[in-house]
Amino acid sequence: MLHAVIMAGGSGTRFWPASRAAKPKQLLELAGHESMLRQTVDRLGDLVTPAQTLIVTNQRLVEPIVAQFPELPGESIVGEPCKRDTAPCIGLAALLVRRNDPDATMAVLPADHVIRSADRFQDALEQAAHLVDAEPDRIVTFGIRPSYPAEIFGYIQRGSRIDVRNGDAPAFMVKRFREKPDVTTATEYLSSGDFYWNSGIFVWKAKTILDALSQRQPEMLAHLQAIGDAWGTPQQAEVLEKEFTAIKGISIDYAVMEHAKNVAVIEAPYDWDDLGSWQALGRLLGTDHHDNTVVGRHLGIDTTGTIVRTNNEHLVVTIGLKDCLVVHTENATLVANKHDEEAVREVVKQLEARGWKEYL
Repeated sequence: MLHAVIMAGGSGTRFWPASRAAKPKQLLELAGHESMLRQTVDRLGDLVTPAQTLIVTNQRLVEPIVAQFPELPGESIVGEPCKRDTAPCIGLAALLVRRNDPDATMAVLPADHVIRSADRFQDALEQAAHLVDAEPDRIVTFGIRPSYPAEIFGYIQRGSRIDVRNGDAPAFMVKRFREKPDVTTATEYLSSGDFYWNSGIFVWKAKTILDALSQRQPEMLAHLQAIGDAWGTPQQAEVLEKEFTAIKGISIDYAVMEHAKNVAVIEAPYDWDDLGSWQALGRLLGTDHHDNTVVGRHLGIDTTGTIVRTNNEHLVVTIGLKDCLVVHTENATLVANKHDEEAVREVVKQLEARGWKEYL
C-alpha cells in the first residue's frame, strides 16, 4: 500500500516578508489559487487516501494545517517540537506509517514544490512503487533534466538503464550524488547529458529506510523508536518533546542517500520547480515586455527585470529600477537586489536578534 509523507516544516525565510514563522511559504498561495501544501496533497489524487497521508510539520503549524485539511484524520498531522532536518522527520514518519502497515511503501514529498501535470506525476509515483515492489530494498528518486547550469540544486548522475515494465519514463541506476556545484562544474554536468537535478522526492519501503537509519544513525533511531513506543499513550507529547529534542539533526541525503547502494532514478515526466526563492516567480508566472514579473497593482516607469508582489488594494510604483525585488505586505516591505537571495534570509535572522516581531 502506498503512503504519502509530506514534509511541511520549512520556514521559507527566502520568501520574507510574505513568508513568516506563523505562516511560511508552504501555507501561502505563491503559485496558484491554493496554498503550496494544498496543491501537494491534491496532486496525489486518488493514488493515496486521506488515511494514508501523513503531514509532518512543526508544532506551531499544526493548528492552521488542521484547519486547512478537514478531510484528514487528526493523527495524519504530526508536529515536531523543534527543527532537526529531514532524516529525523522521515524516520519518525516511517515508524508511524509502519505501525499500521508493516509492508508500507512511502512516497516522501516536500510541501513546497511546483509540479505541473498531476496525471504524469501520479504515473511516475506508480512507476516508482512498481520498481520498489520488484526489489523491496530499492530506493527510488526522481531526477529533473537540467535546463541550465544551476548552482542551487544537488545533482544525480545516472548509470545503467533499468528495464521498466510498468511506466513510460526512463529509469536508471544511480551512479553517484553530487552536492550543489559551482557554475563551471554545473556546466560540465549539463554538457555530459547524464546528470539530473535532485528533486528530493523519494519512494521506498518504510522498512528499507528504517534499516538504513539503523546502520548509519543508530542513536537517532533509538530516540525515534522511543517516540514510536509511546505513540498513542498519555505520555506521547512528553516523550516526543524529550526524545526528538535530543536528536542531532542531519539531512536524509547525508544520513542515507550518499551511502545507499541500490538506488534508482526516474527521469521525471512532469514539469518541476522547487520554488526556492522569489526569482522562481519569474519562471512560473512569466514576465512582461519589460522582463518584469508583477503580482498585484504596480506602475513601473523605467523599470526592468524586477519582481513586484503586492495586493490589489496597495499600489506599488517603481521608477528607474533594474533587477530588483519589491514585496509589500501589511506591516513590512522588502526592496532588494533580486539576485541576493541569501541576504533575504539574513533579514529574518537580524529581525529575530533585534526582537522585532515582523519575522513572526
